[in-house]
Amino acid sequence: MRPFLSLFCIISLSVISGAAELSSREKTILNAINSAVGKAGADYSSGDYASAGEQIRKAMNQIDVAVKVGTPDLYDALDPAMKRISKAHAMLEFEGVSLPPFRKPARPDAAAMEAKPDPPKSPTRTTPPTPNPDPNAISFTKQVAPILANRCGQCHIQGSKGQFNLGTFAMLMKGPPEGVVVFAEDTIGSRLIETIETGDMPRGGGKVSPPELAILKGWIMQGAKFDGQDPNAPIAGGVAAAPAATQVPEVKRATGNETVSFARDVAPLLVGNCNGCHINAMQDRGGLRMDNFTQILKGGDSGQIIIPGKGDDSLLIKKLKGMGIEGDRMPAGGRPALADKEIQLISTWIDEGATLDGASAMQPITVMSQLAWAANATTDQMNEKRQELAGTHMDLVATSGTPVASKTTEHFYVMGTSSQGTIDLVAQQAEAHMKAVKLVARGGDGDEFFHGKATIFVLPRRYDYSEFAKMVEGRSVPSDWTGHWKFDGIDAYAAVVATDRDEEDEIADRLLAPLASLAVATRGGDIPRWFAEGVGANVAGRTTSKDRDVKLRLQAETSEALASCKDAKAFLDGKLNPVHTDRLGAAMVSTMMDRKNRKQFDACLRSVADDVPFESAFAKSFRAPVNTWINNWLAWARGS
Repeated sequence: MRPFLSLFCIISLSVISGAAELSSREKTILNAINSAVGKAGADYSSGDYASAGEQIRKAMNQIDVAVKVGTPDLYDALDPAMKRISKAHAMLEFEGVSLPPFRKPARPDAAAMEAKPDPPKSPTRTTPPTPNPDPNAISFTKQVAPILANRCGQCHIQGSKGQFNLGTFAMLMKGPPEGVVVFAEDTIGSRLIETIETGDMPRGGGKVSPPELAILKGWIMQGAKFDGQDPNAPIAGGVAAAPAATQVPEVKRATGNETVSFARDVAPLLVGNCNGCHINAMQDRGGLRMDNFTQILKGGDSGQIIIPGKGDDSLLIKKLKGMGIEGDRMPAGGRPALADKEIQLISTWIDEGATLDGASAMQPITVMSQLAWAANATTDQMNEKRQELAGTHMDLVATSGTPVASKTTEHFYVMGTSSQGTIDLVAQQAEAHMKAVKLVARGGDGDEFFHGKATIFVLPRRYDYSEFAKMVEGRSVPSDWTGHWKFDGIDAYAAVVATDRDEEDEIADRLLAPLASLAVATRGGDIPRWFAEGVGANVAGRTTSKDRDVKLRLQAETSEALASCKDAKAFLDGKLNPVHTDRLGAAMVSTMMDRKNRKQFDACLRSVADDVPFESAFAKSFRAPVNTWINNWLAWARGS
């Protein structure tokens, strides 16, 4: 907190000499901006982050005005203040204060300000006009694609870091598994822009220049339109034609008569031997991705690798055996060959029809194999595995010498870099919430409830919480978040911000929603996030109090979400921005959990807990498929 104030003092001293050449009006502007920054520093020092944010927001607005009406001399005098605003902006966002993006404006050109000739009445053309219905339209293929290729190509075109590849327009608009990153006419909701503006992306020392960022934002505001011939053409090659589509074999569900299970037997072998080259890979070796079942059936540059019913004729088996093939035996990279019995296991699975017994063909096989392991693991084995994962996660977050406190309870393993007293309080509050949680998601006693103790990570600062998300989950979380949950089949945890300064009821409020969502998510392996998140929001909303402003904001966001959602397909396909998805999910689940529908809701969760796929359980309980129910709900909510 002291650096904030001391740096303001340096700013104040540094502008005195430059202020002598300013006009009286410019001096007034300069003093007003420095005053706002100074007040922000004092508020931050006293812990009043909201007030500090208001002062920084005020200073940002004043900077915009100053640059428009002032001279280059005023700009130079404001330079220290702009640097301080930029740093304060980052510090306040780490404390959960929401601020508009701040970018240092360009310096005014003195010559341009002194002489601004009027444009000629009839401009002379030096080149023939190009027919274009909108001369100001930003071209995806000519302007946007080159920026993405140059700035993001190494991680997200040549590779698929974070399971996100934007090698084509279609893939860019689809986004990673977490959701869509580009929303037409919405730069605020577009994660692509947010990660660039916060400096989170691109990584590795690269940077998107202000002019490039302006092009990206302008293209989104114009509707994120595609002006090429084929949305599946590689963006690195401009408008190059996409390769001919390969006919993917039909996904056939397992009958139960098979002797080999894909999820239990085959997927773990593929994950263990193909990871890094074809699964969670930075580059697609041979054009082959195997992150999910659909990709495995599709094959790569050499064609399909699986011929259902014909194991010995399948390229996958030939590659694993190193017989009758071009190129190296697989796995490559110095890894040992699979044992004969392991290859035979995969071959038998193909001979039996290459059927799928996992939740869905799009489910990551890493998750699928984890769920299969978890289904057969004892509670003690799950406890051991989760504690091992928890230690690995904390090693990524806790700096050298930072003490890590922990507490084990009936249902949870609580750990983090907050004080032991805070850890104990969080553990106590979490256990107190289990009564409300079990009213929604029924399960066994003690650590049987989450099929092994769930982990709660407790971080003392918003910055630590943000770093946890980046280091452990490879993503950025919204600046107003103070807690969230995750379940991937094995790992089940909640992460929250909590310190000695927080009131007990504040900590309790932050815990309830993620714990309720985690409880629902762990009832089955294919429960969609929107459903689990919606349950958590409703459980918390019915037992915790929110002030009037928060309620109004949530209502407004729900109305915006309803207006932006075309139909069930758009919602289920992740076409909405994350905030709108969460708000609509919470609203829909609220209807499912009301008195009229509560029996159907409870029946759905009971069926899922008995290993019935979510879509089947939902359709039976609510007497309609998920997409039909959502379309009916949207019509009802709109009054149509």
